[in-house]
Amino acid sequence: MPIDSVSPHPAARPNAGQELRATALAQFASIGFAGTSLQQIADAAGYSKSSVLYHFASKEALLGEVLTPAIDRLELILDRFVASPGESESRRRFVDDFIDFLLEFRLELHTFINQAQSLRGIPVIDRAGALIVRLSDTLCHEQASTEDRIRFGIALGGAAYTLVAGMTFLSKDIAPADEIREALSVVITELLAPVAVHTIQSRE
Repeated sequence: MPIDSVSPHPAARPNAGQELRATALAQFASIGFAGTSLQQIADAAGYSKSSVLYHFASKEALLGEVLTPAIDRLELILDRFVASPGESESRRRFVDDFIDFLLEFRLELHTFINQAQSLRGIPVIDRAGALIVRLSDTLCHEQASTEDRIRFGIALGGAAYTLVAGMTFLSKDIAPADEIREALSVVITELLAPVAVHTIQSRE
C-alpha cells in the first residue's frame, strides 16, 4: 500500500482534543456522565480508547475540560454584573449576556442541571454549583420571597431545558434563531426583573 494512502494515527489527527470534547459533551448531555464510557466516546468520535486517554487522563478529567469554558464564561458575566448590580443598564446587559451564554453553552448547562446531584464531589461540578449559588444570591435579595427564588430557578433551568430537551419545538424549521433569542430575552427579563429590582421592597 502506498505510504500516502495510510491514515494518520487518530491521536495525531488535527483538532483531536476538540473533536473528543464535542463528542463527550453530546454523550454526557444525552446519555449522562455515569452512563457514558470512554469507549463509547471513542467509538462515537472515531478514535480508539487509547487515543482518548492520550488526551485526557480520565473521564472526570474530560468532564472538567468540557464544562470549564462554560463555568469560566458565567463567572465573567456574574463578575461584571456584581460590579454594578443596581443599574438598569447593568441588568439589561446581564440578561443579554446570560442569553448569549445559554445559547452557546446549552449542552453544558443542561448536563450540569440534570446531573449535579449525582456528580457531587467532582471538582468541576462543585465549582459550578458554588457559582450557581453565588448567582442566585446576587440576583435574589437576602429577603427575597420564595416566589422570586422560584422565578430564578425557572429562568435558569427552564431556559436550559427548553433549548435542549425542547428542541423539537424550537427547531430552525419552526422558529429562526433570532426569533428564539428575542423570545428568550422577553421571557427571561420578565422572570428575572422582579428579583433584580428586589420587588420584595415594594411589598413592605
